Amino acid sequence: MTSTGILQILLFFALVLVCVKPLGAFMANVFDGRRTFLHPVLRWLEVLTYKVAGVREDVEQRWTQYTASLLAFSIFGFLLVYLLQRAQAYLPFNPQNFGTPNVTPDLAFNTAASFLTNTNWQAYSGESTLSYFVQMAALTVQNFVSAAAGLAVAIAVIRGFARHEVRTLGNFWVDMTRSTLYVLLPISFLGALFLCSQGVIQNLKPNTTATTLEGAKQTITQGPVASEEAIKELGTNGGGFFNANSAHPFENPSPITNLFEMWLLLVIPAALTYTFGKMVGDTRQGWAIFAAFTVMFLAGVFVCYGFEQAGNPTLAKLGIQSAATTTQAGGNMEGKEVRFGVVNSALFTTVTTDTSTGAVNNTHDSLLPIAGLVPMLNMMTDIVIFGGVGAGMYGILIYCIIAVFIAGLMVGRTPEYLGKKLEQKEVKMAMLAIIVTSACILVFSALSTQAVFAAKGYWNAPGAAIANMGNSGPHGLSEIIYAYTSATGNNGSAFGGISVNTPWYNLTIGLAMLVGRFLFLIPILAAAGSLAAKKKVPVTSGTFPTHGPLFVGLLVGTVVIIAVLTYFPAVSLGPIVEHYLMHSGRLFSLISWPLGS
Repeated sequence: MTSTGILQILLFFALVLVCVKPLGAFMANVFDGRRTFLHPVLRWLEVLTYKVAGVREDVEQRWTQYTASLLAFSIFGFLLVYLLQRAQAYLPFNPQNFGTPNVTPDLAFNTAASFLTNTNWQAYSGESTLSYFVQMAALTVQNFVSAAAGLAVAIAVIRGFARHEVRTLGNFWVDMTRSTLYVLLPISFLGALFLCSQGVIQNLKPNTTATTLEGAKQTITQGPVASEEAIKELGTNGGGFFNANSAHPFENPSPITNLFEMWLLLVIPAALTYTFGKMVGDTRQGWAIFAAFTVMFLAGVFVCYGFEQAGNPTLAKLGIQSAATTTQAGGNMEGKEVRFGVVNSALFTTVTTDTSTGAVNNTHDSLLPIAGLVPMLNMMTDIVIFGGVGAGMYGILIYCIIAVFIAGLMVGRTPEYLGKKLEQKEVKMAMLAIIVTSACILVFSALSTQAVFAAKGYWNAPGAAIANMGNSGPHGLSEIIYAYTSATGNNGSAFGGISVNTPWYNLTIGLAMLVGRFLFLIPILAAAGSLAAKKKVPVTSGTFPTHGPLFVGLLVGTVVIIAVLTYFPAVSLGPIVEHYLMHSGRLFSLISWPLGS
């Protein structure tokens, strides 16, 4: 690592840190219904929305009603996005004349599930598949409302910890409206203007055909990019207008826009920790969670950056210089944009997988094995290192329940958190959320690598999955595990190397997205409903403090240990084996044997 690279990472984190308290306090006021500086501008629109939708602002919902509202809204959004894709040939703003054949039923299902769940996994190339109208009316709208829904759920869960002896968690429709109007829209609007000023395009023009200096013809894609880019990052969505995503110069033209987009990714998840502290009446609790986030984030980014900056050992053995000098940046530059370099590529990789974003400014498939293990492990923690908009907060609260439960077992006391006794129901719901998502990742990954079934004629689908792999051996296994980890974690990034636009991958990855979203958040909503009804217990000398370094260490340890115990056998056959093979110089396939069975 270089001193310049370390300084850039710390500077970025400082820019996020200074926004935690003001934005966190602002969001606490918004969701508590208190007046903010935006109310004179936007309050009339909020009231009008309630009137048009028939929502009573003063009526709250129990956790079952809150969940039912979320599911009803999600089903409607899924069907709308699916139908818009299938009907794009008959809709306006389609200068490229993309038709129904561009989007097959299985691809439409996958994409609808992807943008519904805030995953934004893309098994297609956006600039050659979807019309401007579908990009705006379906995908960009879902970028807003899926993020708003996640933020609403996080606020409801926080209320469950903050309230006492009540049966309600708020109103889903009110929370989602406030999330959109007061948080996502204003920042996205200003962000889009800034991106336009820096060279990100925003138009409805047809593609431009240009003649290069060599006389060849080149098609330059146009479109409404800046407006989608801003909410793509702010809402931790990640789906790009272009197939190259944030590595494309029309989405991310310079180091300044790269820094700004990374800031957009992290600012709301980081600020939500202060919102949590304000709403539960003890900001120290929020700062403790922020400290846990920080420890895991910095560990990941410096491991990823360290290995990438060290360079490829195979090339070093050939005598190719990879160390940083005064005239050469050094490191592993494969799959990276020169305008970003190793440090900003490693930082973007870590930030985007610490959150449920999935946007990329480099090719994750080109990362060195241990550097590639970092984004994989970030997602295997259920993406609770800052996490997505809302999803990171309710995710880390699941781990807080487990951590306090473990502490209670150590001292032989009923675990308590924020003045609530954590009993059987809350612990069971937390464990259910973790088990369901890990099972989804491992089962689908196993099925997709099991070519024996196909060879013996039992099932063709897994054989088709293997046939679409571009790599065998440990790296091929990593690509498959990464795909299902990304889908279940609602992240959306990919190693690449496999052709995922097939019925098998479209359907199974789509199902993994739905499982990762709804079977993760429904149990925590149930736990929040139970907690809100509990009485507050007084603090005693035996109460485990949850705002100091000891709790931070316990929380970090809980997240890391659960991830390691669950996934170590899988990752040991992927990136860990690949790392040792690369350093030993031995090249052979660990999973090629089933192909000839």
